[in-house]
Amino acid sequence: ESYCLRAYIYFLLCNYWGDVPYFRKAAAGAGMQLDIPKTDKNLIYSGLIQDLVNCEPDMYFANEYPDGIERMNREFAIGMISRLALFRAGYGTTIDGSMKLADDYLPVSTNDSLAVKYTINGAAKVARTSADYYQLAEDYAQKLMSLRDRPLNPSYAAVFMNENQWIKPLNDDVLYEVAFGATNGGGDVGWCIGVPVYSSAKGTTTIQFGLTPNYYYSFDANDSRRDVTISKIANNSETDQAALGITGLTCNKWNRLYLPGSPGNASSKGTGINWPLMRYSDILLMLAEAENQLHGPTSLAKDMLSRVRTRAFSSADYAVKVQGYVNGLTTKDAFFTAIVNERAWEFGGECLRKFDLGRWNIYGKKIVETKTILDNMGKAALGLEPTNPDVIKYANYADVLYYRKPNGVVTFLNTYYKPTIVPLLIVAVADLAKPGNETAYATTDWTKQLYAKLTATNGTVTYQSANFTTYCWRGYKDANGVSAVPFLLPIPGPTVATSKYLNNNGYGLVTN
Repeated sequence: ESYCLRAYIYFLLCNYWGDVPYFRKAAAGAGMQLDIPKTDKNLIYSGLIQDLVNCEPDMYFANEYPDGIERMNREFAIGMISRLALFRAGYGTTIDGSMKLADDYLPVSTNDSLAVKYTINGAAKVARTSADYYQLAEDYAQKLMSLRDRPLNPSYAAVFMNENQWIKPLNDDVLYEVAFGATNGGGDVGWCIGVPVYSSAKGTTTIQFGLTPNYYYSFDANDSRRDVTISKIANNSETDQAALGITGLTCNKWNRLYLPGSPGNASSKGTGINWPLMRYSDILLMLAEAENQLHGPTSLAKDMLSRVRTRAFSSADYAVKVQGYVNGLTTKDAFFTAIVNERAWEFGGECLRKFDLGRWNIYGKKIVETKTILDNMGKAALGLEPTNPDVIKYANYADVLYYRKPNGVVTFLNTYYKPTIVPLLIVAVADLAKPGNETAYATTDWTKQLYAKLTATNGTVTYQSANFTTYCWRGYKDANGVSAVPFLLPIPGPTVATSKYLNNNGYGLVTN
């Protein structure tokens, strides 16, 4: 378990800081050199993978632990081998600020510290190159399936409702989740991430996590994961909801109102909701990704993708949305794009996306894509550039959403597009319950929020990107999305000041 803990913590350190000091022994007090230089992240990944390869056969499966999925178990260890292998196979930010594979700048063929030795199905293997690590990721995903395959929970929503209600099923979707005690004493899940709750007997929230409008629109309208993942409402109280604007979308997976116990109306943190670090659908999609990278969209790759998509759609949609969709992916590039999209739809709000985009080296591309889509959606809502085909395709997107509040519950007339018939009676939300307004609707601004109209004192009108778009991605300047995204964090100043080795030179963090 300690090897798993170290592997996951170093995984986070490398994600946030890039190359970091790498210790192979625990701090031993006096006489141990604690101020050491950074080690390249690929050396760290290789070392961590080798640790897990060596120790996972001796670990307990979750159903052999009294603590179940609240302890780092063998399923999680095997899954972390695959996850780390994909990061070792992929791109990372280098000291010169560019994105490179380890193969591009390190002696992977001669340095054994960059290699992992393992045996799978009786065959001894060594992973050195990017392709080798994709094979390692595939081998261990298949190993877990051979040892502990299981169907996905038929209900995507139930996976997260279990966490809200402190239920921890074994041999289900979640392989391991961070334990906050199933009490109203620990954890910020449902406080900083989840559905906003402004006032209730179970406390309030300070939501610090949002989801983008283009992500909302990326879902197929019949994909059950959309409304489980994205909330368009907030809770004023247990019995009264409020509609959110398009730039205020939050994660619907966690909601403190579903807690089985009440932390009290003055509470905020301390929900006791566990945080999932790995789910079985991740194993299936990692296997699909690695297989496609090595061999293209084979039947194995397609079967794994199909298993994940099947849960997302009803049986009536299966022929088109699952079978037809997956069978239509006939090239390696098309299947890779499908994996990029599927991981977005499957893991929304679970804080995997940024680092996946980095290892794929498409982070900049996705930022530019997001900004462009949001601008064009806003232009369409305001009637701008009516002959621009990139704008016209959003012409039917809802500029506002119309809703009622029977018994305090928000019920939307339209969710994606403009309604066929616009309601005749529109009133302020506070007036919905007044006599005579039984057929009335209130509105919340939708795509019209995504582009800004500016009127100067002399009456001149100009337009520009909405503040939401400008502020969210203001640190990235490459309009082509090719250059590396400077997402790594600088080392805190006091740490640098007291170290003989550490500095913030490189990664694009320091400029002259």
